[in-house]
Amino acid sequence: MIEARHLRVLRAVAATGSFSAAARELGCTQPAVSQQMKALETSAGTPLLVCTGREMRLTEAGEALVRHAAGILAGLTAAEDEVAALAGLRAGRVRLVSFPSGSSTLVPRAVAAMRADHPGTRVSLVEAEPPRSVDMLRAGDCEIALAFRYEPSPEWDDLVVRPLLTDRLVGLVPEDHPFADSAEVGIGTLAEEPWIAGCPRCRRHLVDVCEAAGFTPRIDFATDDYPAVAGLVGAGLGVAVLPELAMESVRHKGARAVRLDPEVRREVVALTLPDLEPVPAVTAMLDRLVATGRR
Repeated sequence: MIEARHLRVLRAVAATGSFSAAARELGCTQPAVSQQMKALETSAGTPLLVCTGREMRLTEAGEALVRHAAGILAGLTAAEDEVAALAGLRAGRVRLVSFPSGSSTLVPRAVAAMRADHPGTRVSLVEAEPPRSVDMLRAGDCEIALAFRYEPSPEWDDLVVRPLLTDRLVGLVPEDHPFADSAEVGIGTLAEEPWIAGCPRCRRHLVDVCEAAGFTPRIDFATDDYPAVAGLVGAGLGVAVLPELAMESVRHKGARAVRLDPEVRREVVALTLPDLEPVPAVTAMLDRLVATGRR
């Protein structure tokens, strides 16, 4: 195997014409230069230099290797510089996938903090609900996925899980609803109401919670769009359950938020692959998401 250090010695010998002059240029001893040249010739399998009096002359093979050495060493230097920039967070990228309420609340603050601290690192975002977002992470389409779950499960056991916050769910009723001014509403009291449901995972959990309270909800509308949910409730077309994260960024004109009994919560996390966790840009982005979740 031809080593980069041997190529640097060969270039110095070719430029100076002797081992001793090359040693002075490289800041080492003449025997060290001679030893490295012998090692390079052994790797190449052919002589690279011939002695003509007091000077060293390149063979045809030596000339070919010197010609290629310039590009090889330049490429290696560029690679070293790029890796150093990535390690020092002067460059790099992080691709995020997040569910919508996380995209509108957690992600903006975390990305702003990341950009302020490491402006050379590019961060991009696309939206997807779990489990699609988790599938994208495993497929290599992102470095970090924001996701949520209502109950502990082994579905993320192969991933690095960084908890961000516990998100409480609240009821949303029309402002003229009999329970609009209530401090707390038992979910069982809403058994006869038409319901507006959210994403498939949220929908399944809503059905589970309602069935635990003794009824199956009549779902008249289903949409992944939280503003649409709020708009439908505000128009008096039903009741809904929304995460507090969603309520931070959704105008719910004509609707009122009420606490639910029993209380319903979901765990919001940032996920990455074990091999990606040590990458400096990924670590820095995870840290800022965690800090944002604690505020």
